[in-house]
Amino acid sequence: MSISENLKKIKLSLPSNVELVAVSKTKPNSAILEAYSTGQRIFGENRIQEMVDKYDALPKDIEWHMIGHLQRNKVKYMAHFVNLIHGVDSLKTLQEINKQAKKHNRVIHCLLQARIAEEDTKFGLPFTEIEEILSSKELETLENISITGLMGMATFTDNIEQVKGEFTKINTLFKKLKTDHKAFTSLSIGMSGDYKLAIECGSTMVRVGSAIFGTRN
Repeated sequence: MSISENLKKIKLSLPSNVELVAVSKTKPNSAILEAYSTGQRIFGENRIQEMVDKYDALPKDIEWHMIGHLQRNKVKYMAHFVNLIHGVDSLKTLQEINKQAKKHNRVIHCLLQARIAEEDTKFGLPFTEIEEILSSKELETLENISITGLMGMATFTDNIEQVKGEFTKINTLFKKLKTDHKAFTSLSIGMSGDYKLAIECGSTMVRVGSAIFGTRN
């Protein structure tokens, strides 16, 4: 099936409250334009330089999401256009995003990455640290960022029950935090292999790459 057919099929399966991030990392601009011509406007990249090159070359009404692990020293390269940063896992990173956003007179939306997977390689904050950041005095001084929710990556496993447990855990935290933080609208969980399960567990944003664009080279 073509990119546009894959995209239409996935969009039909999504509830109206769930946003689709088309993960276009490593994919050529021609593939992004095919998805764009089908109406897709949100694209996710995991390398800042690649995202900057694509931003420069592609239509300006595309919403770019940074979904990969973020190096603080590279925030400045995307601060003038990035729409949402998914994987923020420290107060220092939030301070850097704020500093760079301020230079461009923008407010950049951020998601705090919660550690839900059992693997050591996955980045993310323990739940207690997320609550500490959200209630910190430092956060109140950061006027050029808005924390709009949480992001999480489940363990890479075929054990559906384990993944479901991890998704449920982050959704419980999301719902708890939402009562005090009115800006909390996004729970970014679920990828090509498990986005349907993630939606059952409360996801409002899914990051889908290979199910749209085919497997990566």
